[in-house]
Amino acid sequence: MMSSPETSSPALLPMGFVDLLPQEAEAEARGIAKVMAVFGRHGYERVRPPLLEFESSLLSGAGEALSEQSFRMLDPSSHRMMALRPDMTTQIARIAEVRLKDLPRPLRLSYSGDCVVIGTPGREGERQVAQAGIELIGPDSAAADAEVIALGAEALQAMGIEHISFDLSMPVLVWTLIDESFAGTVRDNLIHALDRRDAAAVAEQGGELADLFLGMMNAAGPAKRALELLDALTFPERLKGHVARLKETVRAVLHRVPEVHVTVDPIDFRGWRYHTGVCMTVFALNCREELGRGGRYRAGEEDACGLTLHPQALLRVAPSLSKTSRCMVPAGLSKKDLSSLHEAGYATVAALDDEADLKESARHLRCSHIWQDGVAVAL
Repeated sequence: MMSSPETSSPALLPMGFVDLLPQEAEAEARGIAKVMAVFGRHGYERVRPPLLEFESSLLSGAGEALSEQSFRMLDPSSHRMMALRPDMTTQIARIAEVRLKDLPRPLRLSYSGDCVVIGTPGREGERQVAQAGIELIGPDSAAADAEVIALGAEALQAMGIEHISFDLSMPVLVWTLIDESFAGTVRDNLIHALDRRDAAAVAEQGGELADLFLGMMNAAGPAKRALELLDALTFPERLKGHVARLKETVRAVLHRVPEVHVTVDPIDFRGWRYHTGVCMTVFALNCREELGRGGRYRAGEEDACGLTLHPQALLRVAPSLSKTSRCMVPAGLSKKDLSSLHEAGYATVAALDDEADLKESARHLRCSHIWQDGVAVAL
């Protein structure tokens, strides 16, 4: 009987899912450890939400924005629908609201783990995505926004990433203008034009708001110039508070982390729709890939601001981590000698019997050193 394509090869994985082999998996674990250590030093306490939740919990409230990117399945025990998390922020919000509601605010939480997203048809890319991030729950201030950005910058610096850039935006500006003034095909065409930064199409589809949209597009760029151009635009009264907050956060970030490059993009409206205020996207100036994203949102009835970093993206731009040297040791080597090797940074690989040829075994098992006459000797 012929095997089907789905079962013909054990190496075949679903699109967007990959195996991380020893060196890659080790690099990811060490990178996440460095990032989480930075967060912990600043008082962010680690939590670990589950990979699966009931659909009614995970995708309610702010979680509704995650619905289109969530894999679902039926729980055979409860016969209720469950969903795999595509993002961890709303889970942290649930933990803060339900499990940690009696802890004093501001509440500082950190997390790391994998998420699974459906992806865009034809452009799924990575669908199992590692995340590491922080959430600052309680305060609604520019100083809180600046703290989140400052810690994100410090975490990237801990991984050796230089020339860090934070792009600040206020998606609620764009979505409010679109949702209140456009519908149907015109709305869809305008969203597409804004997403592509197509000035001609925006002028055609934007109606009475076309000049404002074009002015916001033109303001995108370095923070100082962007703030000057925003000052020249006339926003509806209901949006002036959001514009003022964006300016206040930019100034707070520049004051707290003056070494970080800050840009402003008033027309950027990508990301999860649960964001309610200032948002930030992280880049390195020598890389076009997005390294992280975050922003302000509502954690139940509380204000919150968070930042999620993408460890795999960080590793692609960070300097390569030094490879751990492997030392082949004889069976029964004393704990004292093993400890000395571990403290010196070696990973030890022990022979399984006394008759083994250490040098031959070391080469076979990809070791760089062998234990000889009480010391590690390079092959």
